[in-house]
Amino acid sequence: MITKTTICLWFDGQAEEAAHFYTSVIPNSEVTSTSPVMVTFTLDGVPFQALNGGLQFKFNEAASISIATEDQEETDRLWDALIKDGGSEGQCAWLKERFGLSWQIVPKALPRLLGSPDRDAADRALKAMMTMKKIDIARLEAAFRNETTEG
Repeated sequence: MITKTTICLWFDGQAEEAAHFYTSVIPNSEVTSTSPVMVTFTLDGVPFQALNGGLQFKFNEAASISIATEDQEETDRLWDALIKDGGSEGQCAWLKERFGLSWQIVPKALPRLLGSPDRDAADRALKAMMTMKKIDIARLEAAFRNETTEG
């Protein structure tokens, strides 16, 4: 499928390094072309461009890449890989990787629990989430069921 829409990310000379890093972390991803100015790549089939644009613009939290994870193992793997070598943890599933781009690593359990028709249970899960950086699915589910856990 050919798409007319591509996400462009602005870097200060690190476009190729960033593209190779992202494609090494996200399965079903690849760098598709490189030049001194522009690198094209896909993340799980979604097209991106990385532009070596210079110092004029920096990333901020107004835009992020959100990844839906299947389970705690995938959540942990992505989280750890993205904060490695200079990244930082944020609140409620958010992080910044070493290039300064914000990501959300969101287990599929999170929207399922927060969207439950049992509003009391959903509110307990939300309250638990608000105390987390990386999402802990077991703690969310325990809060949802109104059980106490360690951590």
